[in-house]
Amino acid sequence: MAVIDMLRHDWKIEEAKELFELPMNDLLFKSHTVFRENFDPNKIQVSTLLNIKEGGCTENCGYCSQNVHNNKDVRKTELIEIQQVKESAQRAKKAGLTRLCMGAAWRNPKDKDMPHIKEIIKTVKGMGLEACMTLGMVTQEQANELKEVGLDYFNHNLDTSREHYPNVVTTRTYDDRLRTLDYVRNAGLNVCCGGIVGLGENLDDRASMLCTLANLPEHPHSVPINMLVKLDGTQMLDCKEVDHLDFVRMIAVARIMLPESHVRLSAGRGEMSESTQAMCFFAGANSIFYGDKLLTTDNVSQEDDMALFGKLGLQIEK
Repeated sequence: MAVIDMLRHDWKIEEAKELFELPMNDLLFKSHTVFRENFDPNKIQVSTLLNIKEGGCTENCGYCSQNVHNNKDVRKTELIEIQQVKESAQRAKKAGLTRLCMGAAWRNPKDKDMPHIKEIIKTVKGMGLEACMTLGMVTQEQANELKEVGLDYFNHNLDTSREHYPNVVTTRTYDDRLRTLDYVRNAGLNVCCGGIVGLGENLDDRASMLCTLANLPEHPHSVPINMLVKLDGTQMLDCKEVDHLDFVRMIAVARIMLPESHVRLSAGRGEMSESTQAMCFFAGANSIFYGDKLLTTDNVSQEDDMALFGKLGLQIEK
């Protein structure tokens, strides 16, 4: 097998499975070689997250504590005030970060929400930061509006494979997800799209999800790979724990199949040792979320991240 694969959009599930099944040293050699061909392996893109609307989502994603179908009492809020956005953006800039990612808990934004959403984007951009949003499903018209006011990135994850998807969420379809990605890409926005490991999926599902990502018309600019964080009241509490070496394999195969994408080590880092994180960075992860909390889950502390970066000689990408 050649060490370097060209940028491809014709991956087969069996090919992806062959990568997963390589001896670990061979897989890491291959993924790290691809990594060095496309990136400085000692630079890491760092973003921070801001929850701009909590709770009350009508979707039934089995891993999420923000929907109305779970049995956890999560507060429901309206869209965040602009002053709070300014304060979060100021903290991000002070920390030397370049991108603020914002998430809203709902199925899709209503047209009445768009003026305030656009004002949030303008505020972040006006402070010299890149802006990323995850808003659920959007129409082509809404995606165009977001682009017009300066949104840089739009996140919409696949979560898992098409085959396993009905076991995770039933209130929307896999094609709904892909349709939103089409609208976002058509609008000229950078796509951020990945998934979650630990939802009860098997190796075929992990390979299938990565094939779907790699076979999109354009590879996502950013590919977040999350490890399930089990939250009280959600439907995924009984899922088998993810072997951390299997998670490293997921990062490595993602790097090989999506050679020019930023592969983001996302949720679940708080449950990983420094050694596991270091293996992920070597395997090809070159992006993280920075800050003590993600949208609904705890994260590695900022101090611990800076200490680990120092040990590994990693520098924040500007």
